[in-house]
Amino acid sequence: MRKKTIIIVAAVLVIALGAAGFYKGYLYKDARDISSEEAASTLEAGKLVGEYKKDAMAADQKYLNKTIEVKGKVTGVSDSVATIDSVVVCGFDMLPKKKSTGKAVTIKGRCIGYDELFGEVKLDQCTIKE
Repeated sequence: MRKKTIIIVAAVLVIALGAAGFYKGYLYKDARDISSEEAASTLEAGKLVGEYKKDAMAADQKYLNKTIEVKGKVTGVSDSVATIDSVVVCGFDMLPKKKSTGKAVTIKGRCIGYDELFGEVKLDQCTIKE
């Protein structure tokens, strides 16, 4: 009887520790570092928006939640957001101090979707590629 109790307690402890380890590993994973990832695609801002306007579902399959590089001219800068060719909105953790309105740039970020109301593609975690 005592041996059976010890085996049951040991089994419960092993299962509990395994579950706790899985839980901790699952919940506390490191966040993605978009700036160090290789871009899945590199394209012009107008082409990216054109693909979304043509077929949003297919474009989502191709770009959504993927790291992409977008080339274009900076048409607006405010707070931590830059707009490329008036159609791609790029969110930065910290926008570079140097204002680059009117300059051609390549921006790398994670595509978070298409806003049909404004006709804009949105990127977050962006960095300006040198």
